[in-house]
Amino acid sequence: MKVNSFEKKLEMIKEKIDALMDPNLTLEESIKLYKEGLKIIKEAQKELEEAKLKVQTITQEELGELSERD
Repeated sequence: MKVNSFEKKLEMIKEKIDALMDPNLTLEESIKLYKEGLKIIKEAQKELEEAKLKVQTITQEELGELSERD
């Protein structure tokens, strides 16, 4: 299950959590939802880490340009 946007991943994680709160859910269904949720969380964490690295790179480049101007 490949989801495109980070925001959509967060929405889907919330939906999985909400679904897991259903007291009528079977154990098998709970396990399936839990597994699906973990997969989405892992994808979101990876995307967040990539974004963090991009921000760090941009910041370092900008700081480098600023010190060159001084």
